[in-house]
Amino acid sequence: SGLADEVAGFMLRISKEYGPHALLILIFLFTNLITELITNNAAAALSFPLALSAANQLGVNPMPFFVVVCIAASASFSTPIGYQTNLIVQGIGNYKFTDFVKVGLPLNILTFIVTILVVPLIWPF
Repeated sequence: SGLADEVAGFMLRISKEYGPHALLILIFLFTNLITELITNNAAAALSFPLALSAANQLGVNPMPFFVVVCIAASASFSTPIGYQTNLIVQGIGNYKFTDFVKVGLPLNILTFIVTILVVPLIWPF
């Protein structure tokens, strides 16, 4: 439908002067945000075309973007609704939504930092 190209173009306009690392950050943040609200598979399915289009428009290797999508889509730590096991744990442990945010947000931040630093070293642009 061209939506991925439009969103990728928007992300490129925001990150253009900062290079591919900034785009990698935006794709991680987008994917990680939606994976907290929908299933991991759906988040990855929505983000992969975006990552491919963004990498193609920037003229760089798409592999680091694909790896970031996989990691960000798997990092649904901050809400009980992003992953089915989180819902089970919430029910059995009588945890509140805010408990997931308190514990999960630091994990998301740590995952973000490590991913953004390590992925380009293993899969260069």
